[in-house]
Amino acid sequence: MGNVHAASSPTPPPIPTLVPPVSPTATSTDEKKEEESNGGGGATENPGTMEDIHKKCKDVFPVMFEGGKFMLNKGLSNHFQVSHTVNFSTVQPPGYRFGATFVGTNQVSQTEAYPVMLGDIDPSGNLNANIIHQLTPNLKAKFVAQIQQGKWQATQLTTDWRGSDYTTSLTLGNIDLINGSGVAVTHYLQQVTKKIALGTELAYQYGSQVPGGHIAVYSIAGRYSDENFTASGTLGGAGIHLCYYQKATEQLQFGVELETSLRMQESVASMAYMLEIPKANTVFRGTLDSNWTVGAVMEKKLMPLPFTLALSAMLNHPKNQFKIGCGFIIG
Repeated sequence: MGNVHAASSPTPPPIPTLVPPVSPTATSTDEKKEEESNGGGGATENPGTMEDIHKKCKDVFPVMFEGGKFMLNKGLSNHFQVSHTVNFSTVQPPGYRFGATFVGTNQVSQTEAYPVMLGDIDPSGNLNANIIHQLTPNLKAKFVAQIQQGKWQATQLTTDWRGSDYTTSLTLGNIDLINGSGVAVTHYLQQVTKKIALGTELAYQYGSQVPGGHIAVYSIAGRYSDENFTASGTLGGAGIHLCYYQKATEQLQFGVELETSLRMQESVASMAYMLEIPKANTVFRGTLDSNWTVGAVMEKKLMPLPFTLALSAMLNHPKNQFKIGCGFIIG
């Protein structure tokens, strides 16, 4: 809520965990240094970025899909991986896509190494590309590009500066110097106490297609985190976004979300659950919202083989719409 650039630029995928192994000695040494720099367990730490302020709640919600999907992942080395994906869908263009991921040797943590370059392309030349690099211990840069029908459809450059207890970010999206258009978004998130983080966001869009030539949206945000729950909220000129996450048990988690658009005078409330069954290698996710849309996704690892079966279903009662999907992943 409040990110006016979200609809016009692709969202970069999470950083893959395809990284070289780290020795236990190096890991324990890094953890001790981090604890000393943070002043012990009671000191504040970096709160992350503003775009991830609702992440815990969002991760509970299922990502539903329609049609059939087959994916083959193949790791060629500790640093390079390729994928082959075939989609059969009436919502998205069906067809084949080839993907590749490269992870560099700059190890910054046990699960992160840079630079990261990943992308996918279809036979028509439509390309999605992402480059992520840790330029300095505090500065990270991300570049996202999307090419469709031989034309640049979207570009986005994001830089994150992480301090000991704060993060500031600057995002530039679809900047066109010739036609004079683009989007700029700046974030600041401060860890006030060990449990409370407060932040602010300013989004600015300009161009001939914008009424009045330019528009700015200001938002404030907050997050309260405890051991088993997290409450977060964003309030701005565009609307209100509230999230609540609860970890009921080691296997069961819940998430509740409320989104209100002041411009459209609409509100949507959603709730979701995630149930993990380790003995069955199965994860269930389900959701229900105030528009009477019900959805669920089941993912099951077919051990000991490196296969994953995914089943998805979504039903909208007022519109009488039903969508079902089946996916099979190797690797």
